[in-house]
Amino acid sequence: MQISDMTEVRIGRVEFEDNMDDLAKTAIPDCVSIIVPTFNEEESVALLTEQVAEAMNGIGCTYELIFVDDGSRDGTAAVLAELAQTHSEIRVVEFRRNFGKAAALDAGFQLAKGDVVFTMDADLQDDPAEIPNFLAKLAEGYDVVSGWKHVRHDPIDKTLPSKLFNGVVSRLSGVKLNDFNCGFKAYRREAVTELSLYGELHRFIPVLLHWDGYKVGEIPVNHRARQFGVSKYGFGRLFKGALDFLGVMLNTRYATRPLHVFGGAGMAFGAVGAGILFYLSVLWMVGAGPIGNRPLLFFGMLMVMTGFQFITIGLLGEFIQRQSAQPKRRFTIRALRNFESETENTDLLLAELNRASARLREVHAQWQPQPSAPTQPSVTSANTTTQTRSTG
Repeated sequence: MQISDMTEVRIGRVEFEDNMDDLAKTAIPDCVSIIVPTFNEEESVALLTEQVAEAMNGIGCTYELIFVDDGSRDGTAAVLAELAQTHSEIRVVEFRRNFGKAAALDAGFQLAKGDVVFTMDADLQDDPAEIPNFLAKLAEGYDVVSGWKHVRHDPIDKTLPSKLFNGVVSRLSGVKLNDFNCGFKAYRREAVTELSLYGELHRFIPVLLHWDGYKVGEIPVNHRARQFGVSKYGFGRLFKGALDFLGVMLNTRYATRPLHVFGGAGMAFGAVGAGILFYLSVLWMVGAGPIGNRPLLFFGMLMVMTGFQFITIGLLGEFIQRQSAQPKRRFTIRALRNFESETENTDLLLAELNRASARLREVHAQWQPQPSAPTQPSVTSANTTTQTRSTG
């Protein structure tokens, strides 16, 4: 081992001990669940198990390590089966085929039993020694803590799209995070029990929880270079993420007001088209030549029709939202006559019970026996007894 490596190990150990000192001042959960989606990572899962065990033994609480094998085609399933036989804390979920990271996380969330739920990748780029930092941040009152790979060890085809993606999502969603793509996150259990993930929604879990009212935080984490295998993502995920983000925005920020998003877009298109048509009309009125053969005329008409269609879609969305939010009642009542409300019936019943109770108290008072005076022996009885004795 070189001197630089020894220095790095020592620094990491000192930081880990400092993290434990900070965590000792906070509440340690009774149980922690760590969910690890896995796809073709047979070389990494055993090393990750050892690193997680070292970190959790230092914390001193029980934990479960849930590996979700997302249809791996190498020997990952066999390695996980062997680890599950020798480690009681390991749980293994095997998918029949590759369903995606969102489905793997969703399955892990449904099966997790810990008070705090962690998610991390299986490629050893996430450092389990950061777990105490996440727990300390949760103790500050946060419900979700996301990792921030401040110094990344990834190629440019991953870092550049990620920076663009993170900037756009943070700006439009209102969630101030620097790294939405980081898979290293910590959640309170109640925050993930109602989540339903599909597609590529795993990147937007902080956004979904933010709009559900949960407090989202972020901490910088140590990001390590990949040791085995190859990355499963590339530049193409940027387009998938953009489409999923549109769906997330519609289901969170504009879930109850679809006319705002569709109507706003329609008014913008319509304004552009109306401006173009007004300009062409002025040219026609001043005699600047015919406008019927100009492409700008057709473009203006297209913008107006597109704006009208967007506004119509927004109105239909508002109608559907209103119908689903209100009870299915097709009439209104002006007044009720000779009908007693439930409140009036309750008042009458209480009055009757009060009168009946008062009457029972009166009857009870009348029939209660009066205390009698002690009886004195009668004179007649005494004289009779004397006369009897004399006769005898």
